[in-house]
Amino acid sequence: MWEILLKDEHFDTMRKKCSLKKMQFQELEDRKYRIENMKTLYDRLETYGNSDFYGMHMPGHKRNRQLIPNRIPYELDITEIDGFDDLHHADGIIREAEARAARLYKAETTHFLVNGSTVGILSAILGSTNRGDKILVARNCHKSVYHAIDLNELEPMYIYPSHVESGMSGEISAEEVKTLLEREPEIRAVMIVSPTYDGVVSDVEKIAEIVHQYSIPLIVDEAHGAHFGFHPYFPENANRKGADVVIHSVHKTLPALTQTALLHLNGPIADRKKIERYLHILQSSSPSYILMASIDVCMEFLEQSGEREFETYVQALEKVRERLGRLCHLKLIETEQYDRSKLVISVQNSTLSSRELSKILREKYHLEMEMTAGNYILAMTSVGDTREGLERFVSALEEIDAACKESKEKHCFGSLPRTRLCLKSSEAVERKNGISIAWEDSVGLISMEYAYLYPPGIPLIVPGEEVTWEVISYLEQYRKRGFSIEGLTEEGRIKVCSDE
Repeated sequence: MWEILLKDEHFDTMRKKCSLKKMQFQELEDRKYRIENMKTLYDRLETYGNSDFYGMHMPGHKRNRQLIPNRIPYELDITEIDGFDDLHHADGIIREAEARAARLYKAETTHFLVNGSTVGILSAILGSTNRGDKILVARNCHKSVYHAIDLNELEPMYIYPSHVESGMSGEISAEEVKTLLEREPEIRAVMIVSPTYDGVVSDVEKIAEIVHQYSIPLIVDEAHGAHFGFHPYFPENANRKGADVVIHSVHKTLPALTQTALLHLNGPIADRKKIERYLHILQSSSPSYILMASIDVCMEFLEQSGEREFETYVQALEKVRERLGRLCHLKLIETEQYDRSKLVISVQNSTLSSRELSKILREKYHLEMEMTAGNYILAMTSVGDTREGLERFVSALEEIDAACKESKEKHCFGSLPRTRLCLKSSEAVERKNGISIAWEDSVGLISMEYAYLYPPGIPLIVPGEEVTWEVISYLEQYRKRGFSIEGLTEEGRIKVCSDE
């Protein structure tokens, strides 16, 4: 359904232009009435795009497909004109679209995001803390969380996830959250990610109960769980489990265009005005109507067809997981609390490396994986998958598995290395006396750079932290196996603070 946004047939017929002199006033009024009575943002945009209205306004392409012929739907690309509302001050059709999303997700208030979940995470943290505050953060959070910490000069208290086989990060312990809050009563907000990139889910409900005893907000990066709550096969979403602020990447697991996301607000604890203020500051002042329409079309899809389509999807997914569970050397990883839309295939018991498996799938079977990690690959499924596509994936793995041999050598990637904060990240980044040295010479010094594997973009070391042998060893494991370490200005080197 979302593909309708890009279908050529909607834009192939150029309307014959006529001058305003020949147009009757009543015709103009009728057209305006039809446009304003469209039920969804997409319908309104499509009707407007196919009309003979001419825009003496931005954007510069003026919906002229002859200017640069391609598949981009210029007819739908407008600015904030009469009848189309304003994302930053929504009180019309965009507000109605956001209200529909809030109903579907059981949130009190929902905001459309056109700068991805990143802008939601930044706004949530900046809007929930004051400069210099302490914040409790799951160490396996996305790099945007660390950027917010940097921007607001926050002092992070880290909580580390449990360790799962094959190097996956596990869940965040509610009891450990309680212990840290008791020990650090000045913490002003708690930030966790659930589900993780790999699909591991934490007990958000229990964590929320603990956090609320301190009258501080729980922010949940649920970017990879936008499909939660739409079928009992998957967990409920964090809005229904007590989270104060929830961020969803609609495009990640639902039929919507890349960069589309949602921010939900619940309860009396979160400072809604402040969070919304940061949304206005950080989101583009020229939000794409095509992206907003994509979100609204997705919500309409969920509302009208979601139950039926998810049932079909889940039935197919169950069969996929059943077959993958019978593999001999490759292994489907499952944990106790897990998003079963993610297919995590471990190579730990086979003679293949994760990069080799990913390469075979790409080059021989033309199947592109979401991520290649230390000892596993990650395949993401969604309601948009076809049976043919899923069958191709499973059949390929069955064929590869049959040709595999069992590995006698087990290589295990460890859990995220623990680090020690010596300076606030904002202070470390601003220092002038930095030098770039080889990893092996940096132990005991203070990093001025981030180092992370992307995807998923979880920092292994953050500016202001002491470089340890554990960190260097962890990075070296991945580098030797061909993985790219991002964030560092030079491969095999790291910028550190110098006392000189």
